Amino acid sequence: MLPRQAVSATRRHVLSRDPAAHAAAHVTPAHATSAGAALHRPAIVGRASPPRPLIMLDPGHGGKDPGAIGISGTYEKHVAEAAAAELQRQLVGSGRYRVAMTRADDRFIPLEGRVDLAHSHKASLFISMHADALHDPAVRGASVYTLSSHASDAQTAAIARSENSADRFGGPQVHATSPEVQEILASLVTEETRHGAAHMASSIVSSFRPRISLLTHPARHASFVVLKSADIPSVLVEMGFMSNHMDEAALRQSAHRMVVAGAMVQAIDRYFASASMVTRVTG
Repeated sequence: MLPRQAVSATRRHVLSRDPAAHAAAHVTPAHATSAGAALHRPAIVGRASPPRPLIMLDPGHGGKDPGAIGISGTYEKHVAEAAAAELQRQLVGSGRYRVAMTRADDRFIPLEGRVDLAHSHKASLFISMHADALHDPAVRGASVYTLSSHASDAQTAAIARSENSADRFGGPQVHATSPEVQEILASLVTEETRHGAAHMASSIVSSFRPRISLLTHPARHASFVVLKSADIPSVLVEMGFMSNHMDEAALRQSAHRMVVAGAMVQAIDRYFASASMVTRVTG
């Protein structure tokens, strides 16, 4: 048997040559904490946080489809993309949401494809962003639209016809849905989805009202193809009209688009806070 001093010297020599052995030498075995003591696993406290909601932003038009063309020549597709990018920046910056875009550059996407993207991302909310044009250049102001088999008014019906005709730019392989099929699709939307869309539209109007000019009766509805998802609350936001020189000039300014996006973030926060409250109450 080696003398105790020799054992200690040998141990020091091994540890100095092997760092792993040195680390292992300072680990107390679990069974050495207490004779016969049971291992204690850490307690599970609370629940894992639910995933952040995913919001699908849909800049209208794109690519070969310019959308409305403003008085000074501004294309709706560019305004929609810039506004959606600003809204994405603010939503992601809040840390409360995940965001996906149907398009992040100047490309054409069929209306059905936009809805399919929302489903493939399992979106909690779909927001389509536009700045249309009307025959009357005096009409200005923002408005919000939800899906219905029948338009709330003649002006809204004209806007829906314009937006639903976007697929004509896709060539013969893309066909806009017929009015008859649109009515059937609208009837398939669940009551829960309708209620969510109406609540989101109301929230946007409330957030816009103090800071952004609105149409009279700004919450409207019509048979928009892009809003036809049966299970994702969907709204279409007209930020203003490119046919009105004041709306067009405002939407060309990044500062105004920041205000629009800020109001929409506030509306989205209110929407999900309300949805969370309903979930807690109903279980």
